[in-house]
Amino acid sequence: MTEFAVRGATMRRTETPNAVMTTVASPTQGATDQLSVWRVEMRPGQRGPRHVVDSEQIWHVLAGEADVAVGDRTIRLQAGDAFVLPAMAERQISAVTALQVVACGLGGAVVSVPGEEAPRGTPAWIS
Repeated sequence: MTEFAVRGATMRRTETPNAVMTTVASPTQGATDQLSVWRVEMRPGQRGPRHVVDSEQIWHVLAGEADVAVGDRTIRLQAGDAFVLPAMAERQISAVTALQVVACGLGGAVVSVPGEEAPRGTPAWIS
């Protein structure tokens, strides 16, 4: 690793139908070997697909409220709350209100969607 600062201008923005993710730091950006940090912004009513990640993640709600489903359990979280998503647990995040979250996890995490034959791979905002 040669750089330890990540400049705002180099942060990567990825928009999907479910959210906007801004990669703060990741292995492909060169500032870290294994970890990633990204910001997630969702409009009210947006939700990600039910999916599984092969490694643990930690999410911290900066603003708004989210319903977080892990397995068959759903909890509502609000600004100031954090949650740990265990490896291999099926999960889905839904924005109740406008939502801003900062998340961290392994930069090589692989995502799978139940019912799909093959994994989707590592999302661009994590790699």
